[in-house]
Amino acid sequence: MLPVAGLLAAGAGGPAHSAALLGPVVTFALPLVAMIAFWWEDWPGTLARGGWSGLSDTAIVVAGGLLLAAVGRAIGGTGAIALAAGIFTAMLQLTLVCERWPLDGFGRIRSGIAALLLCWVAGVAGYLLAARVLEEYGAWLTAVGVWQMIFYVALRGWPFTRIGARAVRLVSANAAVVACGWGTYAIGRLAGWAPGRITAVCGAGIAAVLVVSMLFEAWPAIRLGLLPGRGLALLITLLLTAVLSWTLPMLARRTGVPGTEVNGWVAHATLNALSLAVILHVAVWRRWPVRSG
Repeated sequence: MLPVAGLLAAGAGGPAHSAALLGPVVTFALPLVAMIAFWWEDWPGTLARGGWSGLSDTAIVVAGGLLLAAVGRAIGGTGAIALAAGIFTAMLQLTLVCERWPLDGFGRIRSGIAALLLCWVAGVAGYLLAARVLEEYGAWLTAVGVWQMIFYVALRGWPFTRIGARAVRLVSANAAVVACGWGTYAIGRLAGWAPGRITAVCGAGIAAVLVVSMLFEAWPAIRLGLLPGRGLALLITLLLTAVLSWTLPMLARRTGVPGTEVNGWVAHATLNALSLAVILHVAVWRRWPVRSG
């Protein structure tokens, strides 16, 4: 996993060049990863055996990312990253927060394709509405993404899973995630952070949740009771977020990333490199070639 993250973060001619070259492709590939992992349940890779399963799915992600990045650049131009981020955020909202409703009844393959198309429509609409404030829009998206991860990866849907009626549960969950995202963005702005800094810190938070709760499955917090375990997992996540937010900008400066591009590289390293590597390793590759148990 770490070699993949390092390659994406700095393998294409250094950190700054990697962010500029690989960032758009990887960001546009993220919704494909979500579709294959969470909607298609690793199909068509499941038709192959062993490591070939993950390899075939990854090949589809790479090819699809290149194609969709070209389409995204034609639509968004220099703002293509914000467009891609909106599409991916919509994909996570539909997949996790909306529990794949109402598309999950279409069948595995058709529902995944329908979800991807719907999120592209939503992403393009959001991009056009926010065309004049793309940096702020991107920061708000990553703030929402943090709470998608906290509620649905770190806390496994709690407290919304306690609500029996689906309509009430989905409305409450969507409202809470969006409201918490707005609140996080507003707090960052009140603290004097530029939108780029908010994006970088929230990107570190998203990566931290995935590392703690997906890669390590909340160990060692999982050994405790439910509430103490969740509290410890969130504390570890917060500490890892702080470490990433502090060390990555220093690493960027020491490797020659221009000051105006530091936040952008940190966001790329956390969201496009580390987060994607974790999702691929756990959800697509099923931890191959190293599996627990």
